[in-house]
Amino acid sequence: MKGDDIADRLLEFSAQVLLIVGELPANGAGKHVARQLTRAGTSGGANYEEARAAESRADFAHTQRVRSWQRS
Repeated sequence: MKGDDIADRLLEFSAQVLLIVGELPANGAGKHVARQLTRAGTSGGANYEEARAAESRADFAHTQRVRSWQRS
């Protein structure tokens, strides 16, 4: 199905982010960065899958714009 490639790549990206997060120091700054990086690095796949479930191209485009705006 169209779009499976990017879904797989986003999943791999999330896994790589989690490996990097595991290497950060356990001090306050490291924990802060780890939380931020985990949220930012793993949300792309969920947002993409939600947008992919759109019923039309216009719905897909709207969902992507809303998600992009929410991250700003």
